[in-house]
Amino acid sequence: MTTRDFQMPGRSTVISAGGMCATSHPLAAATAVKLMEQGGNAVDAAIGAAVLLGLCEPQMTGIGGDCFALVQPGPGREVIGLNASGRAPAAQSAAAMRARGLSAVPLHAADAVTVPGAIDGFCRLSADHGRLGLDAVLAPAIRYAEAGVPVAPRVARDWAEDAGDLSGDARGFYLIDGRAPRAGEIFRAPGQAEVLRRVAAQGRAGFYEGEVAEDMVASLRACGGVHTLEDFAATACDYVTPVSGMYRGMELLELPPNGQGATAILMAKILSHFDIAALEPFGAARAHLETEAAKLAYDARNRFIADPGRVELRLAHMLADDTAARLAALIDPERAMAAPAALSEQVHKDTVYLSVVDADRMVVSLIYSVYHSFGSGLASARFGVNFQNRGAGFSLVEGHPNELAGGKRPMHTIIPAMLRKDGEVLMPFGVMGGAYQPAGHVRMLTNMVDFGMHPQQAIDGPRSFTDDGVLGLERGYSDAVRGTLTGMGHAVGIPGIPLGGAQAILIDRARGILLGASDPRKDGCALGF
Repeated sequence: MTTRDFQMPGRSTVISAGGMCATSHPLAAATAVKLMEQGGNAVDAAIGAAVLLGLCEPQMTGIGGDCFALVQPGPGREVIGLNASGRAPAAQSAAAMRARGLSAVPLHAADAVTVPGAIDGFCRLSADHGRLGLDAVLAPAIRYAEAGVPVAPRVARDWAEDAGDLSGDARGFYLIDGRAPRAGEIFRAPGQAEVLRRVAAQGRAGFYEGEVAEDMVASLRACGGVHTLEDFAATACDYVTPVSGMYRGMELLELPPNGQGATAILMAKILSHFDIAALEPFGAARAHLETEAAKLAYDARNRFIADPGRVELRLAHMLADDTAARLAALIDPERAMAAPAALSEQVHKDTVYLSVVDADRMVVSLIYSVYHSFGSGLASARFGVNFQNRGAGFSLVEGHPNELAGGKRPMHTIIPAMLRKDGEVLMPFGVMGGAYQPAGHVRMLTNMVDFGMHPQQAIDGPRSFTDDGVLGLERGYSDAVRGTLTGMGHAVGIPGIPLGGAQAILIDRARGILLGASDPRKDGCALGF
């Protein structure tokens, strides 16, 4: 792999021989490392860091959200998946919303709040694969929730932009004197500390039953929700079998629906029909091909991906090599196509992702989110649990595979990933950024496979993505590239925010080292020991 020019701005890849965590906030990465040094494994470290991220980046995630994970318990062992996404309340239905005159689930209302699944997932992972126990794993987050965390620069920027989405009790919990906290100010969440103490002592019952559940249900019903204590008590995560696809000898592992991971696999397969390595890494031709492949893959996502427990999915068709070949044949290398279907997802930045590899080479790829910034913008009255708005991922179109229904999981944008080569996990990684995530996964994959970039270079490079008909090119692209793409028929613009935020840990088994990379678009870092 190529090395960076040390006379140019950039980050070195972090190298260690023991364990490592790469995530979007330094306190979370440091917490993960400390937990491993205390005898914990990668699962313990991932849970401890993830829960803390809900305090360091509360606009991105929190205990009122969902999580997904890929875990390899040890070298040579099968990779297992965990789907800890919540379901719509049993009494909810698309028909009832249509009767109210709605054509889409409102973003900032109790209608969009699915039951939080993350805590159940963390408890299951801890019980089945952790080493320390929840009391030790949650102790750092409890301490920081009480004492407070200094607000980081990127977090402060996002918080200020999205504070207007908060309403009711949430404004008291997540604003300081009615405004977003500034960089360096201390954010505290004593109510969440109490919730986490109950989870540490009682497990999932401390969250899904008793006073915490009563607080959440009463708060949601006061906002017009139909949630019940039974909905919370029934929450249960599932172990799932990952799906995968090959790209030039590298295997991309993703979680199956209701997440959108299959979209990344399809997009990579489409691009495998083009000689990407012969193109300029950040030139117009590559950006064009990726954009066209994304249009086709995302159209398939919008038609096929839903809760497999409630509808029959055509996943095999979506991932078939023949499907990718037929779609690739639709791409004109010289001209932009009209979108085959309007992309139903906007680019959302409100997710946290982390990679952890421990000294025994247990590997965890975990993603954790409340969806939009501060989710629904609602919080429980007593404990200040911020509710996700994942229900906005449902369709209200009658008969659609992803049509909202009680007890059903919505199509999810958050997707953890791994790369595997010759049967062994090479790199856990993820790219935060809502709808952008599959395209971000493919950009990381091709940066490394086609252009020989090391993980930090693969993360640092400029990104492109089409949102609402506009091809957004980060400022790292030249004006000449913008002009060429405009001439090819793309509507080109500069995105208002950076596209996504990535984390990765490359496992060099031959040398016994780990190489960590963290996105400069966020506040975080990779740390090892």
